[in-house]
Amino acid sequence: MVKINSKFVDIQNTSLQEFIVNAGYNINRIAVEINGNIIPKNKYGTTQIIDGDEVEIVHFVGGG
Repeated sequence: MVKINSKFVDIQNTSLQEFIVNAGYNINRIAVEINGNIIPKNKYGTTQIIDGDEVEIVHFVGGG
């Protein structure tokens, strides 16, 4: 099990990029942290989500 934004999800051995695309996130409007470490966008394709990871995905929104 993986914890994503405080919810447990049954995914394993999936690239971060694959998860982001499948979940419908706009890669240009998010920041991702795994186990307390911010993941650079150029590492999304090579970063694997594995059992026990805690993932936080933050959306950027515009406004004033």
